[in-house]
Amino acid sequence: RTQQFMYFFPLHQQFSKTHDDAIWTAAWGKSEADGTETIVTGSLDDMVKVWKWSDEKLELQWTLEGHQLGVVSVDISHNGAIAASSSLDAHIRLWDLESGKQIKSMDAGPVDAWTVAFSPDSKHIATGSHLGKVNIFGVESGKKEYSLDTRGKFILSIAYSPDGKYLASGAIDGIINIFDIATGKLLHTLEGHAMPIRSLTFSPDSQLLVTASDDGYIKIYDVQHANLAGTLSGHGSWVLNVAFSPDDTHFVSSSSDKSVKVWDASSRACINTFFDHQDQVWSVKYNSTGSKIISAGDDRAIHIYDCPM
Repeated sequence: RTQQFMYFFPLHQQFSKTHDDAIWTAAWGKSEADGTETIVTGSLDDMVKVWKWSDEKLELQWTLEGHQLGVVSVDISHNGAIAASSSLDAHIRLWDLESGKQIKSMDAGPVDAWTVAFSPDSKHIATGSHLGKVNIFGVESGKKEYSLDTRGKFILSIAYSPDGKYLASGAIDGIINIFDIATGKLLHTLEGHAMPIRSLTFSPDSQLLVTASDDGYIKIYDVQHANLAGTLSGHGSWVLNVAFSPDDTHFVSSSSDKSVKVWDASSRACINTFFDHQDQVWSVKYNSTGSKIISAGDDRAIHIYDCPM
């Protein structure tokens, strides 16, 4: 154990009671304009909060009001200027992170916006629907521009590949679909999990797809050939979120077993486990350099961990 902690250690800065309710989602972005690091969190009580991260401290910048029901997912555009949030109120809202003002509210249709993800060029937002469609909204237009149809069940999770070529979706029945974005064609359907897929993430080189499921497993797929490249176990319950480090060397997972695990991407071994949360951990993300990890969950706490490079 001491060996492991030479590499990863909690900053032990717990920002508890940051929301009045369970935190369901978090994102970490960096402004291209001035290098400011921003964390956005969304909670069950319909609040979106914007935090500034500087000098190893988290300061509340804005509390964004507008959603009528719990906030399911947040993402930050790649230039760090805009946040998107989706809610059980069936609306996707866009927020200006500098001013804290709402830019747009988009009606996604009855209960039809779950995970939101910005495209790598930040011009589109993708979200999964209850009808098995991936709906793509224009950031400028504020309208649904097109849909990709999985012909499957409710889509819980979505990810764009960093190179902008692929979009992957994970459904409530454990099916994963990978689309070619340029043609809109369904390239691969993967049946690796038998239970809901809460999260998926591409490696920075867009070669691998990592999936997290209620079956307690994490799976790794080779995107091009759609081969299963690995199955990882270690969590004692549902795996709720996965995220790849920007330098391609690690990925992180969070679970309803209250833990956060860091995995070595090449050896596929778990190299550290954090047990700082008191309840299930819904969200885990890296910052832009991969030097820090944020986790947030049902205990209303935000934890930030140090990952020496």
